[in-house]
Amino acid sequence: MTVTDGRSLTDEITAILVTNCGLDPDAAAREPAASLEELGMDSLALLELTAVVADRWRVRIPEQAARLSIPAVADLISRRADPPGHTENSIVIAAPLDLVWSVTNDVAGWPDLFTEYARAEILDTDGDTVRFRLTMHPDENGVAWSWVSERTPDRATRQVRARRVETGPFEYMRIHWTYTEEPDGVRMTWVQDFAMKPTAPVDNAGMTERINTNSQVQLAVIKERIERLAGVQPAAVATGGDDA
Repeated sequence: MTVTDGRSLTDEITAILVTNCGLDPDAAAREPAASLEELGMDSLALLELTAVVADRWRVRIPEQAARLSIPAVADLISRRADPPGHTENSIVIAAPLDLVWSVTNDVAGWPDLFTEYARAEILDTDGDTVRFRLTMHPDENGVAWSWVSERTPDRATRQVRARRVETGPFEYMRIHWTYTEEPDGVRMTWVQDFAMKPTAPVDNAGMTERINTNSQVQLAVIKERIERLAGVQPAAVATGGDDA
């Protein structure tokens, strides 16, 4: 649990409730699993707690927090105070820009390009914007994760803007693709900005690590498959961020 000035965040929230909201500290100590409602905290007390938390941690507490225990409120604040996730990964593909662009923006063909997707279903198109459903291969528990996203490619600027429509465990997920011609080919870069919901099984830092790891794997696969289409002989693959 996050620690502030030597105290746990649960202790911090308890102190705020005692000082600002009239919480009986003995009652809180006797019933650590009790909700704020069960501890006698009314809507005015929740408003006061919300104001202090917003000022101290820049986090907004939802109205439903009254049904949470003090440790659960502390966990919610800890997750929401977590800095938003940001990743940047790129790779140079030794192939013409037209080929790289056409293959990577053929969403219906993504199951043949990425190793993680089992299906890609086009749901709607509006101008250059495509809305689609991605379904992953089943995980180790047999669950096939699926969600709806949309993306808008701009060939003139060699950029793609994408976002998740069905966010699942994410508060939001935005993705920016760029394509830059270099002497050795086309550098394709993925920048992802996101935040996890408080109920998600992993926080922003944990998801950042997962995305970085998976992006490097998928970029290497995409490089190999497009270069094969371009007739390039297999070579050592280098992936990474800005200095890749």
